[in-house]
Amino acid sequence: MSLLSIPEASKWATEYLEKDVSTANISYLVQYGKVKKHGENGSTQVDVNDLKKYYESWNGKREVDWKQKLGNDLNWALSFDNLREVHTTKHVHRLHPYKGKYIPQLVEYFLGTHTDDFKKEVYFKSGDIVLDPFMGSGTTLIQSLEMGIHSIGIDVSEFNCMIASCKATHYDYDYVQKAIKKMLAALDTFEHDNQIQEFESELLAELSKFNNAYFPGYEFKYKINQGNFNEKTFSNEKEKEFLPVYEKLLKKYSIKLKQDKADSFLDIWFMDNVRREIDHVFQTIKQERDVKTRKILALILSRTIRSCRATTHSDLATLKEPQLTTYYCFKHKKICKPLFSIKTMLNRYAFDTLNRIKDFGNLRKSVHYSTVAGDSRSVDIFEKVEKQSPEFAKILKKQKIAGIFCSPPYVGQIDYHEQHAYAYDLLGYKRNDELEIGPLYKGQGQEARRSYAQGIADVLNNCKRYFKDDYDVFLVANDKYNLYPEIAEKSGMKIINQFKRPVLNRTERDRNPYSEIIFHFKSK
Repeated sequence: MSLLSIPEASKWATEYLEKDVSTANISYLVQYGKVKKHGENGSTQVDVNDLKKYYESWNGKREVDWKQKLGNDLNWALSFDNLREVHTTKHVHRLHPYKGKYIPQLVEYFLGTHTDDFKKEVYFKSGDIVLDPFMGSGTTLIQSLEMGIHSIGIDVSEFNCMIASCKATHYDYDYVQKAIKKMLAALDTFEHDNQIQEFESELLAELSKFNNAYFPGYEFKYKINQGNFNEKTFSNEKEKEFLPVYEKLLKKYSIKLKQDKADSFLDIWFMDNVRREIDHVFQTIKQERDVKTRKILALILSRTIRSCRATTHSDLATLKEPQLTTYYCFKHKKICKPLFSIKTMLNRYAFDTLNRIKDFGNLRKSVHYSTVAGDSRSVDIFEKVEKQSPEFAKILKKQKIAGIFCSPPYVGQIDYHEQHAYAYDLLGYKRNDELEIGPLYKGQGQEARRSYAQGIADVLNNCKRYFKDDYDVFLVANDKYNLYPEIAEKSGMKIINQFKRPVLNRTERDRNPYSEIIFHFKSK
């Protein structure tokens, strides 16, 4: 056995893979039981043979394996596999969760001046206007602001427009900081049920004792990863064993779990105390006079309550049923509990937001942007931008739009309004589900595909009325039904190039190779 310290292992792995491997990368492997931990008293060591085995089985062979399964035309440079999560979720891009968004580096690649063997020319330049008719959470707009390109985003979801607008807004940092502190202070003084803190303290102590005994961190995770241990059977047994402890504490402190009614999303998916805290904070936010600040405070609260829904950690993205008891968590490999208060999350996200808007404030360029709530199939872009910014409207009418970079919805995969149902309930925005193109509830059958293709073509036909003559349209899609040649035909355009990129799914529960295509459309 050849043991190395964490720094030594980092150096060895960097040479072995011919790729930078940080000490944090090695620590991650140890923490999540990918390699066995050796050493005591803080002097963690790993075995070189364990590292070799890990890299040869997955990471080292990934590019070769994916190309074998997805084709040699896979552009691995567009995987951005050299980037850490902190880079792909930089500054305001992580102000609020959003399903189905692409990473900012993909936008940078196509909007920037870089060229290579795949991207042989520059499509957009500083001062151009780029359009995203399926704006979502605003990734294209934010990157355009960072790169000195004017931008317009359109979305049928009013909440999506709020997310994008909050990201793009230029704030008075000191004022927002004071408003955030006022919001947090309002929650600190609110104590609907003064037993909650004592209850949670005792519950956490019991959980810690139980988890240390039966789910001892890296040792338990390492046992699972060796493949000869039945995680499901063991976890079910221990989950049932801890439940009486939880129920006893609920009774001791007279904790109320469910709300009195179940008429809305907020009624069903939040503990009674959590809902009362949400309502109290929201009332405080509504007293804020500055509109921009009021919106960013509301977005912080929205991000918070998404994380405080009564569900398991592994089901946070796709809700199954309300989780009101302690449970075995497949994400953290131990017994976890539902949340009884929003205080911790609200504090965490409030200060995270402050840091992110400050970082972006130092990067953004002095260019125009506009977020438009409307249907891209019919919206009058000139009129909408004129109402928001006459100055930008003059530039728009003179220059016209240079092109599109966006990711249209996929056929029958996501209900874009439903993913933020909690926010619509809280903020009172009108839902426009019926205007979504290719929503989950319409399925993926022949009629759904036909309707989808026509919908995307209608968007392009409306938008191209505002284009300059030599425009470039880039659409990011996983076109498993081969609909985009038809969409190009219906919109009077032609596909001149396709960039096939691997989408690196970083979750542990789904490692299947997956790719998407960036279609490059131009005028016929």
